[in-house]
Parts: sequence; structure tokens; C-alpha cells
Amino acid sequence: MNYAIIITYLRIALIPIMVLLFFLSSDNPRYSLTFIFFLAAITDYLDGFIARKMNLMSEHGKFLDPVADKLLVASSLLIILADNNELIIFIPTCIIILREIMVSAIREWAAREDIKDLVEVNYLGKLKTFVQMISIGFLLFNGTIFTIDIYLLGLYGINIAAFLSLLSMLIYLKNVIKP
Repeated sequence: MNYAIIITYLRIALIPIMVLLFFLSSDNPRYSLTFIFFLAAITDYLDGFIARKMNLMSEHGKFLDPVADKLLVASSLLIILADNNELIIFIPTCIIILREIMVSAIREWAAREDIKDLVEVNYLGKLKTFVQMISIGFLLFNGTIFTIDIYLLGLYGINIAAFLSLLSMLIYLKNVIKP
């Protein structure tokens, strides 16, 4: 097991800690929960960076990294829904989680068919991930900083992330059905 994969496993290990912090803390803003989430989100970038720079890319890592990402995003969105089950959160949560399931299914199918260009991450997907991670962090924080409503920024952001999720999924689908 290499450093990049250890970092990916760390991301997965941080998820139950986030859930525990959510249930143990009723305070807003949630500093500890937000810190752990952003730490986990940073590992998403860090493991890939280390794998590329140190030439540690592996099939294990290529499989595990997107699984860890999906676990982090889905569990975080479900935490947010447990705290505030408004439609403005529910709809983007459903879109994002359904997109992740669809893209995973497409990638699995492409891997079985040995179609490499379908499983490559596109730049829209990277932008979606960036907006999504920042927005989820803001929603988890659920407070204000210098009179700026961070939660409201998170609401706008998560809806933008849901839109980007749909667009990136359409790109994957277009690649699947192109002649």
C-alpha cells in the first residue's frame, strides 16, 4: 500500500468522525465538523497529486479514490438533509447522488468493455467537484462570518453544483451513445 492510497483510506476514515460530530454537536456554526470535512476534501486532491508526482498510480487507487469521493459527498449531503430537509437542499442532493450513481455505472460498464475515454474525468467534472466541496463545507458550517451568511452561499453553490453535475453526466452519456 502506498502513500496515496493511505491518504484515500484516511478520507474514508474521516466520514464516521463527521457523522459522530454531527450527532454530538447541536451548535451552529459547526467548526469541528466543517474542519474535518474540508480536511477530507483536501485529501481528494492530495492523494491524486501524490500518486501522479511520485508515480504511485495503481488500479487499487483508481478504483478506491472515486468510491471515497462518493462516500464523502453522499454522507455529507445526508448529514445536511438530516439537519435541514427543505426542498432547496433535497433536490440538489438527489441530483448529485443520482449523478454519482449513474456515472459510476457508466464507468463500470466502460471498464468492462475496455473503453478508456469514457472513464477519464472531464474538466467540467473537476469544476463540479470543486464547487460541490466548497458548498457542502459552507452548508455543514451553517453560520455566518463577518455578517456573511455562509449557509446561504452554500445553498447557491450546491444548486450550481447540481447543475454542473447534470451537465457532466450528460457528457458521460453522450460519450456512451455516440456512434
